[in-house]
Amino acid sequence: MPQSKFKGMADPTGMRRNLANYGDAGFSVFLRKAFIKAMGYTDEALDKPIIGIVDTNSGYNACHRNVPDLIEAASRGVMLAGGIPIPFPVISIQESFSNPTSMYLRNLMALDVEEMIRAQPMDAVILLGGCDKTVPALMMGAASANIPAIMLVTGPMLAGSWRGEKLGACTDCRRFWARYRAGDIDEQQIDEVNSELAPTIGTCGVMGTASTMALTVEALGMMLPGGAAVPAVHAERRRLAELTGKRAVEMAAERLTPDRILTPAAYRNALRVLLAVGGSTNALIHLTAMAGRSGIAIDLDGFDAMGRETPVLVDLKPTGQHYMEDLYKAGGLTPILRQLGNLLDRSCLTVTGKTLGENIDAMPPDWPQDVIRPITEPVYRTGAMAVLRGSLAPDGALIKQAAATQSLLQHEGRAVVFDGLADMAARLDSRDLDVAPDDILVLRNAGPKGAPGMPEAGYIPIPKKLAQAGVKDMVRISDARMSGTAYGTIVLHIAPEAASGGPLALVKTGDRIRLNTAGRRIDLLVDDAELAKRRATLPPLPSGEGRRGYDKLYFDTVTQAERGCDFDFCIPEIVHRVP
Repeated sequence: MPQSKFKGMADPTGMRRNLANYGDAGFSVFLRKAFIKAMGYTDEALDKPIIGIVDTNSGYNACHRNVPDLIEAASRGVMLAGGIPIPFPVISIQESFSNPTSMYLRNLMALDVEEMIRAQPMDAVILLGGCDKTVPALMMGAASANIPAIMLVTGPMLAGSWRGEKLGACTDCRRFWARYRAGDIDEQQIDEVNSELAPTIGTCGVMGTASTMALTVEALGMMLPGGAAVPAVHAERRRLAELTGKRAVEMAAERLTPDRILTPAAYRNALRVLLAVGGSTNALIHLTAMAGRSGIAIDLDGFDAMGRETPVLVDLKPTGQHYMEDLYKAGGLTPILRQLGNLLDRSCLTVTGKTLGENIDAMPPDWPQDVIRPITEPVYRTGAMAVLRGSLAPDGALIKQAAATQSLLQHEGRAVVFDGLADMAARLDSRDLDVAPDDILVLRNAGPKGAPGMPEAGYIPIPKKLAQAGVKDMVRISDARMSGTAYGTIVLHIAPEAASGGPLALVKTGDRIRLNTAGRRIDLLVDDAELAKRRATLPPLPSGEGRRGYDKLYFDTVTQAERGCDFDFCIPEIVHRVP
């Protein structure tokens, strides 16, 4: 066989991309083809464009149970368009099966995705994920690798039913668990509820982090129009997969890379959609990390200003009453984009090769429904989230005001402090806990480094004795996160975290704290002299000394919440700030 058939190319494609280094490009191609032919490929097949498909299937991940079906459908689309699909595995993260937290593993998955895209031959890649941290991890890795990439999500599950009441993971998980803790329902009833919260495969059926990330990624232009809300079990989800495969081949030919799509204007659109859908607070951290990979910084104060002019339009749990299957029936993201109108930049390029505005105009017309409100009659007028600063959070904190008890958004109370997750677990339900309904529950050492991994522990349960007395909500503050499916008057992402020496480390039980949401403030009402005395007696901050492996890498390099909790060495020079 002539040597020319195996020699490298100046602009390699297909099997000639990302060659193993043997010092001889021709031999590298020869050896690669020899081994892949063991799987039955012909030379003709191996000359086609190669489309990698990220396989995030796992026996631990019910959110991704349909991944094999979607790979099959996407592969069909690739082959119909003249390409060769090659699935390859990466880390799969399921929220409730990740110790210590899924957030701790997000960056590991992002590294895995980036390096596997770089290491293996592919002309484009289909990013297949769904559960909370998988979508941002896929996007982070793809943005850094920067080959043509298109997102395909697994889709939300359908809602369940218990004794005539519609249920959905996981807002109703928390609601019913709170009722169980308060003694409103018994053990048999909570077991019955448990079997109905997730009645089908797919991601949580409310506006949790998975749904929020799917909608914001569609708004970014990295997903086919209409792709975010289709339920996991619907045939339309598989048809979307086939179309995604077909489009991936076209994107490879067009060299349509993420850097052309993931622009500052595209991130402004995504942040606008985050606010309009009443999305997860987690999404702000994830979008910050994703944008950072493209040299774009999210400005928290700018985001807050954007929130003041972006009402919540979607009546969907936990902010409203409906579920993701209802949003799908209402038209998905497109009617939301149409309501936002001039608040969006319609000129942004998308994976279709067309602009966002062209995509919107090409979608079916809207129809009557009660899930997406007109912008003149929103669910919540003043923005889903607010960014707080003050003596307790000099680098920022976040509150999802649309899901809070409105009377508690302006509140001053006595701090009841828990030093970490173990302390909270040990004392929260004690009958001896000194706590009253007007107090403010404070959890620290639950941030990126303190936990580690910034767990979704910010949704501090109401102390049992108060819950049994009928207390439904209290002001709760922490350097942790909370699930996008949660609700309540909860201040999150306090930065710097306590484990990095932030003011949260100085709070003592009995201190007064003032939450002034309207004024965008969260303040510890203790004078500077007293705080200086307390700081002088703090124990040494935790360090990476004595740690090993990924734990050491994570601890030494993870950034704080306002920078997305990415690894500092993965973030290039920042050249843009948005909004």
